[in-house]
Amino acid sequence: MESKLRLGKLSLTRRLTLFFTVVAAAVVLGLGGLFLVEIEQHFVELDRMALQEKRHLIEEILGNANSVDDASLRLSEALNYHHDLYVLVQNPQGERIFQSSTSNLNVQSGDALSTEETSVFGVWRHHDTEFHTLSFGTAPAYSASALQVLIAADTKHHTQFLTELRSSLAFYVIAAIIVCGLLSWLAARQGLAPLREMKSRAAVVTGQKLSERMPVEAVPVEMADLAQELNRMLDRLQEDFQRLTDFASDLAHELRTPISNLLTQTQVALTTKRNAATYRDILASNAEEFQRLARMVSDMLFLAKTERGVDLPHKERFSARQDALALLEFYEAVAEEKRIRLQLKGDGEVEGDRLMFRRAVSNLLSNALRYTPEAGDITIRITSTAQTTTVAVENTGTDIDAKILPRLFDRFYRADASRAHPDSDGSGLGLAITRAIAEAHGGSVTATSGDGRTCFTLMFPHRGSQPSS
Repeated sequence: MESKLRLGKLSLTRRLTLFFTVVAAAVVLGLGGLFLVEIEQHFVELDRMALQEKRHLIEEILGNANSVDDASLRLSEALNYHHDLYVLVQNPQGERIFQSSTSNLNVQSGDALSTEETSVFGVWRHHDTEFHTLSFGTAPAYSASALQVLIAADTKHHTQFLTELRSSLAFYVIAAIIVCGLLSWLAARQGLAPLREMKSRAAVVTGQKLSERMPVEAVPVEMADLAQELNRMLDRLQEDFQRLTDFASDLAHELRTPISNLLTQTQVALTTKRNAATYRDILASNAEEFQRLARMVSDMLFLAKTERGVDLPHKERFSARQDALALLEFYEAVAEEKRIRLQLKGDGEVEGDRLMFRRAVSNLLSNALRYTPEAGDITIRITSTAQTTTVAVENTGTDIDAKILPRLFDRFYRADASRAHPDSDGSGLGLAITRAIAEAHGGSVTATSGDGRTCFTLMFPHRGSQPSS
């Protein structure tokens, strides 16, 4: 656990450097060890071949010798000039027939010699010196009894070469590991340069500077997806921040009017003494302004709640026609006053919250009644399919400019002055609330306008819930 914590504190550059250095060290050490083993095995094979050659020479000499003295003389002439080669020949009784003149071996009979006809290759250590040995038995020409022969090759020159080779390899391995570590650090640092560039760009992003973006084209393919996701995140943040800024500005503008009215009327009332009826009128006017502020705060709280993605409070399946008909009856008096004809066509079921549905359709009806001229008409069309139910509220009147249609559902947004009504008590949040309700149901709302008719369409998807009892 402690090692994991220590590793977690290392930077990514150091982690990659450490990883590549360890891998390089393992590869270099593995190759060095394999090389040493192969060289040592090669020397063993060379000694084995050399000893076999001497064996054939000794067998040939003994096979042609006429006597013990003749054999000793011939062996001496053939072998005494080899300073790193030691030969010992004994008869079955342990008597030495021949021993190299330079040999300092003190081999007792039976200690290392074999009486078998087949050769025995082995290792002999004598006074801190290592020998490769070959012991075998062979019969001379002058006797039927087999002689015991021991041939030993000094490995001192091999050992010296391997010692020097190990020193050279150790120096090379250390140098290679250091070089690999430096190159790994350089490669990791260069490879992570795009991340440092992204970090530097992210460091300059502030609330006043949200236009900075990650360099997608300048980063490797593995980081391009990350850069694109960061750019999309910055786009969302910039959009939300701009919407929040606009909302704060619009909210301040909307609150300024009722607060200014309340302050003015209160100050006027306090300047001079008035009768009770005048004070009642002033208080009634103030009450209307307070009601307007209360509705605005309530609408803002509702929007904040729906934008947090809360679940629908009461889900059920209900008839859209019945609720739309109830709303038409509620607005019938206002429509008759302006001689506006109300119509309802179609039917369908909606799955969701009934009160929220009524509020969305009511906002559209209220908006239609506000902008429909006298003697106009308003039609609610309900269409149902296997996947969705749509509720369209259409009214006659002045066309809305196509450029401002997408902004109709923004908070506090109102159409141009030609469609504005000074006597309207709306706060510019009705359509924004309608969109929030539609999105809370997983649907959407759209607006079209042309040829003297404006239509707002709510779309509610079916979720497969059962009708309520």
